[in-house]
Amino acid sequence: MLRSIVGKALGFIGYTVQYGCIAHCAFEYLAEIVVCSGPSMEPTIRNYDVVISEKLSRHFYRIQKGDIVIAKSPNDPRTNICKRVIGLEGDKVCTSNPSDIFKSCKYVSKGHVWLEGDNLENSTDSRSYGPVPYALIRGRVCLKIWPPQEVGFLRNSPNYRVLRDE
Repeated sequence: MLRSIVGKALGFIGYTVQYGCIAHCAFEYLAEIVVCSGPSMEPTIRNYDVVISEKLSRHFYRIQKGDIVIAKSPNDPRTNICKRVIGLEGDKVCTSNPSDIFKSCKYVSKGHVWLEGDNLENSTDSRSYGPVPYALIRGRVCLKIWPPQEVGFLRNSPNYRVLRDE
């Protein structure tokens, strides 16, 4: 009797550890669920929207201009940021802060990306901290799952602009 109970308990623990490892690998290497906070990506992503961030694009260097990514903040590595990729390495990016009179142009250095929020008036992004190392990107946002009326794949923001070399 005791042997049967111990056997079932150990079997349950084994299955729990096994499925826990599978879940850990899935969230670490394939995708993760992210709750976004802050106004920097409005109107595309609002405060407390829930999105799925897939990680395979990052590992296979498939991040493109226009993608929304989750990255470690260059200012505070304990927090994540959600921004849109505006420039890849080698691109010339011309931007201006709302307080600037003239545009400033910079080249994105090798191994870096230029990230900006869709809400340019209320976003701390590459305009303030410069290009972000590619290694800080955690994943590409591919699907919004909350709120229910906005479930679906993300499209370009109305504010998104294609930047070309001048």
